Amino acid sequence: MKSSKAQSALPLPVRRALANLGRDISTARRRRSMTIATLAERAFVGRNTITRVERGDPGVGLGIYATVLFVLGLADRLGALADPATDQVGLTLAAEQLPQRVRTTAKVR
Repeated sequence: MKSSKAQSALPLPVRRALANLGRDISTARRRRSMTIATLAERAFVGRNTITRVERGDPGVGLGIYATVLFVLGLADRLGALADPATDQVGLTLAAEQLPQRVRTTAKVR
């Protein structure tokens, strides 16, 4: 398998997060007494792909991760990944851009 420059340049925290996600998926599968073959069949992928997902391989497409989470009944959490309401950096930047005072225009008076 060839590796892209983006995969080799992944920051360490991202690689760790993917590895943790893979371990969590593996734990969820085993708690459900599901074999790799069964999960692969239900997610319409090969057994090798499930093995790569459980390792946290960054080369596996996000859609496959999402499908695997769906099969395990965990897809509802995907919507909260980049929720603007929990984006502390974005909220801080937006607060800094608020005007100091608000003036009415001549037409409104």
